[in-house]
Amino acid sequence: MEGFVSDQVINGTWGELWVDDTYMAEVTSFKLEINAKYTAISRTRSLMDGQKLTGVEAKGEVKLHKISSFLAKKVSDGLKVGKIPNFKIISKLADPAGLGTERVVAYGCKFDKAILADWEHGKNAEESYSFTCEDWDFIDTI
Repeated sequence: MEGFVSDQVINGTWGELWVDDTYMAEVTSFKLEINAKYTAISRTRSLMDGQKLTGVEAKGEVKLHKISSFLAKKVSDGLKVGKIPNFKIISKLADPAGLGTERVVAYGCKFDKAILADWEHGKNAEESYSFTCEDWDFIDTI
């Protein structure tokens, strides 16, 4: 873009999140990223390897105010019986001063852990869950 109006910068205050169609009002931040995986390719007469795209990895993180045991219980129940549950996560960001709404859905999400207890005297409790996913789509773009 050649220029922009400052009010059009999107503020995360307007972010929303759903996990398996359950609205997560307690979310404080969300991140989903796709990383390219490369394999080094040696080349004759060159000390520098080339890079060949050989895979893609999707991972992210959800941070929450500690309100309930929703995620911990779902992940814990699966881990206890040796079956990792899959989740669908939808992220929505729609700043009213922005140029539109961005929604992304992640499929086949697997959380890396279940936080059974984590607190400290005098502090508001928070949780942070990292995850991987198997697929994603943009539902809306700005």
